[in-house]
Amino acid sequence: MKKLIILLAITLTFSSCKDFKEGVKDGYNDAQKEAEASKKEGIKLYTLDGGTVIVNMLEVFSQDTTYTGQTKIFADAFYIIEHPKGRLLWDGGLAEGLVGQEPFTTPNGAFTVSRKDSVVSQLAELKLTPEDFDYISVSHTHFDHTGSASKFAKSTWLVQEAEYDFITSEEQKKGDNYPPIAVLTKIQKLNGDHDVFGDGTVVIKSMPGHTPGHQVLFLKLENAGNILLTGDLYHFQENRDSRGVPSFNFDVEMTLKSMDAFEAFAKENNADVYIQHSKDDFNRLPKYPKYLD
Repeated sequence: MKKLIILLAITLTFSSCKDFKEGVKDGYNDAQKEAEASKKEGIKLYTLDGGTVIVNMLEVFSQDTTYTGQTKIFADAFYIIEHPKGRLLWDGGLAEGLVGQEPFTTPNGAFTVSRKDSVVSQLAELKLTPEDFDYISVSHTHFDHTGSASKFAKSTWLVQEAEYDFITSEEQKKGDNYPPIAVLTKIQKLNGDHDVFGDGTVVIKSMPGHTPGHQVLFLKLENAGNILLTGDLYHFQENRDSRGVPSFNFDVEMTLKSMDAFEAFAKENNADVYIQHSKDDFNRLPKYPKYLD
């Protein structure tokens, strides 16, 4: 009987070790399969049309008289980033209320804005709805970047804490920038750079100055290289070339430091820079339903 008990114990021990090893092996295989699937699927970037901004007084984009008497037409793109672990909306274009309306000129005459299509309509082309998004993040909380934000109330808003404090201040709540983001109650506050999916392929970079918590977006696309979306760090190519700082920026010195950091990061990562308000750069990116992968 004693020999039988010892033999049974040895058998159970061997069986447990075998199960443990097989469990570890299965776990490793599952992780490997997931990693291979993620690599195969890659990161997809969709570019959508958030409207058009006609700048009637380009001089507001300088600290001096550089652009006095000039005008320019801005694109107003926003973006879908699809990752195997989730989906992010970056920026939101102009106000949805502009859709179907005549172009609107701001009271100071500086801008004339218009928007042809809503976010819901454009998402439908991709067989998506706002409920399909895990995250929303805007480069900053100016009206031309938050227009569709209110449609994404079920998504988690990734926002720099400095930007959140700024836009929720009593002074800002009285203006036009606050209402589109007021319904975003699922909030993840950031203090610096943030790796959205934890693998270095979708990274929010803190670049303050245009607003207190302005940020840009870095993407590693499997077959299209590295991309940097500028937010409003720059508004057009000449603006980037001359390091021009708009007259309405929150902090000039902070903006210039962010420009230095941005350019160094772009060079280090061999990133293709897309100025979000540049019509030329807007036209370089395939629009839905095409994508870069």
